[in-house]
Amino acid sequence: MQFSDEYWMQFALAEAQTAFSKGEVPIGAVLVKDNEVIASAHNLTKNNSLKHAEKLVIEKVISCGEKYLNDYSLYVTVEPCLMCAGVIIWSRVGKVVFGCYDEKAGAVGSVYNALLDKNFNHQPQVVSGILGKESSELITKFFKNKRR
Repeated sequence: MQFSDEYWMQFALAEAQTAFSKGEVPIGAVLVKDNEVIASAHNLTKNNSLKHAEKLVIEKVISCGEKYLNDYSLYVTVEPCLMCAGVIIWSRVGKVVFGCYDEKAGAVGSVYNALLDKNFNHQPQVVSGILGKESSELITKFFKNKRR
């Protein structure tokens, strides 16, 4: 049985919730292959602005010997930024599914669409808006709390 995008996004949301509970920007990501979660992570950007969830899960799989991730699907709660879009392109992730758009820094449709730029050698399949309301509410709550 093949699970739905909503099913896998629940795992990414759980990671985002973990980040929220640690005071990190609540973004979570999972990499799925053959109907199984292979790696999961959440943002760890408090002390290192480069530790984005998408980059962390891709690095976990690459460090285990995979070079290209054509057969993987990446689920992330918020639209990837330009740095993460670059990591997705160079590692050749096959499919990217995200929850909500990031109007200020998103590089998969908001500010720019790096993943569908034909100048690059790889364009993954992209699906947006999966559990977008839940993803958006979590990140909005985080930044409202931070401003208090």
